[in-house]
Amino acid sequence: MSLKSRVGGEIAGRNVMPRKWTLFLCLGSFFAGMFFTNRMWTVPERLNLETGDCNLKQKVGTLKYSNLKQISKTEYAIQTLDNEISTLEKQLAAAKAEHQSLSNDTPSVNSKRKYFMIIGINTAFSSRKRRDSVRATWMPQGEKRKKLEEKGIIIRFVIGHSSTAGGILDKAIEAEEMAHGDFLRLEHVEGYLELSAKTKAFFTTAIDLWDAEFYVKVDDDVHLNLATLGMALAGHRMKPRVYIGCMKSGPVIARKGVRYHEPEYWKFGEVGNKYFRHATGQLYAISKDLATYISINQHVLHKYANEDVSLGSWFIGLDVEHVDDRRLCCGTPPDCEWKAQLGNICAASFDWRCSGICKSVERIMEVHKRCGEDENALWSARF
Repeated sequence: MSLKSRVGGEIAGRNVMPRKWTLFLCLGSFFAGMFFTNRMWTVPERLNLETGDCNLKQKVGTLKYSNLKQISKTEYAIQTLDNEISTLEKQLAAAKAEHQSLSNDTPSVNSKRKYFMIIGINTAFSSRKRRDSVRATWMPQGEKRKKLEEKGIIIRFVIGHSSTAGGILDKAIEAEEMAHGDFLRLEHVEGYLELSAKTKAFFTTAIDLWDAEFYVKVDDDVHLNLATLGMALAGHRMKPRVYIGCMKSGPVIARKGVRYHEPEYWKFGEVGNKYFRHATGQLYAISKDLATYISINQHVLHKYANEDVSLGSWFIGLDVEHVDDRRLCCGTPPDCEWKAQLGNICAASFDWRCSGICKSVERIMEVHKRCGEDENALWSARF
């Protein structure tokens, strides 16, 4: 055998195994490559998705924050607009009241005149005879009324407008005003169930017109002794927030169809409960600070069915002194008469069973003669 053949055979024999292993190695490398390639492609996709989720959440969060911020701005704008409207309404009411004051030759608050008390006599369209009976007894007329105003006391019949603007009822009041000049007209539609709203309108209009220490509301079927009332109020003039009247706490009427029914009786606890303490509606007085409070907050003060309850509720939670003065709720003769004989003259007289003087048109003159203070008491009194 030649050397070349032997060498070739040995080389060939040694190359058989490496070729087989090479095949296996190639296949293994292929599958390994496929495996690692899939891994490398899968992981980034997941990362991209997770990154996308984070970005999406971040965008949603930003959008929510932006929306909430926009809503907050809108609410603030609405609140600001409401406040501006409320301010404009108050300014409009003041302008109307001032115009009416000037037309009636009544000094307005702009004159810087300080008054002692403003008395508003609550009246209705149907109460012409009651008004005349008051004019004939305790309410000074003509030059005496002007002299009383110089003394610091303003008295006006308080009435709003009818549901039919410019109708026969309004024209009758306008004619009566031309004759006597003793009305305070309110931006208010008259109605028995609207007495709480009328009370707010009275204090709001009165304080815009006149700067006084006290603001008094009285019904047109009650007899007043002005000097005694003035002295009763003067004793509290140094108190900033005082609420004066005959304080009571009557039952809350839940049954429908009964007088003084309270539709919101459930707010006062169980059936049979009583109201909180408040002044009876025939006559009460409040200081300037409380009248100002009503004027500023008139749009948010709740109105209950009964006007005197509404007024009392407006002062709950405030630092207010309640003064129970029984001189402001004497009975008619003989009650007020024997009290006067003992030197305890009453400031106001009426019959509880009638919520005023029963048949006041016929009887108020009798009450005035038997329980009225001396005629000179008013003009000599110093408040």
